[in-house]
Amino acid sequence: MKSHYATFARYNQWANRRLYDAAALLSDAEYRADRGAYFKSMHGTLNHLLTTDRIWMKRFTGAGEAPERLDTILHERLDDLAAARRAEDRRIVAWMDDLGEEALAGVIRYRRVSTPEEFVQPLMPALDHWFNHQTHHRGQAHMVLTSLGRSAPELDLLYFQRLADKGEA
Repeated sequence: MKSHYATFARYNQWANRRLYDAAALLSDAEYRADRGAYFKSMHGTLNHLLTTDRIWMKRFTGAGEAPERLDTILHERLDDLAAARRAEDRRIVAWMDDLGEEALAGVIRYRRVSTPEEFVQPLMPALDHWFNHQTHHRGQAHMVLTSLGRSAPELDLLYFQRLADKGEA
């Protein structure tokens, strides 16, 4: 199972890089425009993704910063957000590479951002949720790009897998 999650960590890194490259081509007004996504704009959506990745990594590892709100704006400037995103993606990949099968079979304990109760959950379903959540909001960011009439990058997992098999991802 470890290779399965290591693949998702690398896919996540690859998809984020492609999405941020596309976002960098937007004007500041386009980047911040409310386009009807759950976190309104490209700016809000990309900040949310980094926010939630930090929250989950804190839950998984016990280390790092964990914002207290899901709509936290971690960085106002896209360049700063992109640098933080790259660093977080490297952290995620390294953590997955170091995670052992025994740990994967374990459980995590955490509190939600919005409620005080504690949850105990097997790690693997939590990882499934986490990687699915990333894909969900990247899909919204993709919609923002297309709603602006911009070209949106190919983000399908299958496309990544084909590129990875050729050593091109």
